[in-house]
Amino acid sequence: MKNQLTANELRQKYIDFFVSKGHTQISGASLVPENDPTVLFTTAGMHPLVPYILGAEHPSGKRLTDYQKCIRTGDIEAVGDPHHLTFFEMLGNWSLGDYFKKEAIGFSFEFLTEVLGLDASQLSVTVFAGDSLVPRDEEAASTWESLGIDRERIFFLPREDNWWGPAGETGPCGPDSEMFIDTGRPACGPDCRPGCSCGKYFEIWNDVFMGYKKNADGSYTEMERKCVDTGMGIERTIAILQGKKSVYETEVFTSILAGIEKLSNKHYSDQEESDISFRILADHIRTSVFILGDPKGMAPSNVGQGYILRRLIRRAVRHGHKLGIEGSFLGELAL
Repeated sequence: MKNQLTANELRQKYIDFFVSKGHTQISGASLVPENDPTVLFTTAGMHPLVPYILGAEHPSGKRLTDYQKCIRTGDIEAVGDPHHLTFFEMLGNWSLGDYFKKEAIGFSFEFLTEVLGLDASQLSVTVFAGDSLVPRDEEAASTWESLGIDRERIFFLPREDNWWGPAGETGPCGPDSEMFIDTGRPACGPDCRPGCSCGKYFEIWNDVFMGYKKNADGSYTEMERKCVDTGMGIERTIAILQGKKSVYETEVFTSILAGIEKLSNKHYSDQEESDISFRILADHIRTSVFILGDPKGMAPSNVGQGYILRRLIRRAVRHGHKLGIEGSFLGELAL
């Protein structure tokens, strides 16, 4: 599969599609969340919209679309493999008490197959298997099946796989349905399925059906006004569309990697050990630049967001040194 959409082109196609479906484009928010003191950074596109998902009226209406800068600090130690990032952009469309599962899934399927031109036979999806607290999501499964996704490519998975949120300790959450591209690689075994780490299935989109609120005591309350939160990571999506093995092979990172090659006199993709340092340095310098350049940007410090920034910078310097880069070099890579 090769579709040479760039990150900028994908972003625009997504926004244009949902505007054509009656959504209003809104601006993304700061990387520092306003509505949730339990997290240091905006971790998902829904984060800035929590008050509206909980019931406040959004000035732009009930159907919204945007792209949001996100940082997930829990992935810092995982960065270095071909796919993990600390900073990424998330495309999203939102229903604030308007449409729900059937329409959201239909929009996702139409965009993937008709706008991006993906073959429906390469799509596999997962839905919530249900547990003692929330029932099995047969509605989502039936909707996918009605669109032409064969039942054998619809996987019912447990809460750890197909439940999203809340973003903090409490708040809106619900079952989700994730979409995967089958890369064509052989299955790693009889239990291989979407979400398996072998690389056969590559996640491309996630529809979250926020019909519940998690309370401080750990219980769940069904919300009267049900909402939809969807997310498509730009970097991961263009990697699979372009037929790349890694997000670091896309145009998002090529100029940063070229700068590291120039400073280190090493070539990316020569040795896996040095490639890990290339990827860590590229990710961390990119993330640091976005933190420093945010409207609520902050300096390195010993606490909070500033500590995360300091940690990223120090880790970037360490891996630059592992590549043989000496002196003060981060500023040159940040340009």
